[in-house]
Amino acid sequence: MKKYRVLIDCPDEKGLVYKISSIFFKYDLNILSNSEFVDAQKNLFFMRSVVEGYIDGNDLERDLRSVLPNRATLRIIAPVKKSIVLMATKESHALGDLLIRYEAGELDADILGVVSNYDYLRPLVEKFDIPFFTVSHEGLSREEHEEKVMACLANFGKLDYIVLAKYMRILTPKFVEAYANCIINIHHSFLPAFIGANPYKQAYERGVKIIGATAHFVNNDLDEGPIIAQDVKHVDHAYNWQAMQRLGRDIEKIVLSRAVKLALEDRIFVYGNKTVIF
Repeated sequence: MKKYRVLIDCPDEKGLVYKISSIFFKYDLNILSNSEFVDAQKNLFFMRSVVEGYIDGNDLERDLRSVLPNRATLRIIAPVKKSIVLMATKESHALGDLLIRYEAGELDADILGVVSNYDYLRPLVEKFDIPFFTVSHEGLSREEHEEKVMACLANFGKLDYIVLAKYMRILTPKFVEAYANCIINIHHSFLPAFIGANPYKQAYERGVKIIGATAHFVNNDLDEGPIIAQDVKHVDHAYNWQAMQRLGRDIEKIVLSRAVKLALEDRIFVYGNKTVIF
């Protein structure tokens, strides 16, 4: 038997769940899981179903489209491992966590390589027998460096996702456009309040009471792309900035791994600058 993830988003109208379910019934498909949501303000319908049975995906797509509105987006995805590349700079916590989870079989993906603008993390990555590629930015403009990075990424073939595991370089619109809704980033959730060097020290001096992290898709609005996952932890006056930083790094790696897992399992719908997560 074959298993498929069926992802549908379209204008909402009466009877959609019935019509979609009737197609599943027609092909004697077992619905293993099903999630639905309606954005009443925008009149949009979202549905994610996992079905199993003896069926050709093309036949299923044809019949589903026959009952959906004209402006429907339909994705029928066989749950196979996705191809991803990780990008990092010098910090190891987010990258290391993903590598450990990958080694443990927690990520349904093929990590094709790690790309960095420094050689600093090579020893860590090579412990996991994953190729490491250094694309130095020294002496290059941002555009020149990105050309080299994109040339490196092109060698991997088609990528499903690029994960920025604390990759500390601002991406140009050309890069973002080439991988629209495919680049996942992680950062602390102080933004936009504490920008620049050592945000945890800035937060400590301001007396913040919450430490958090945000994982999001990258777009041309710096750190303001569609949010995938977030988390927070409470702190108090007993935390110095170093303790805040350690806690923040723990949250960052957990939130990033959660976001990557959601993406790999096709649980994310992006619309406007928002997401629906099933």
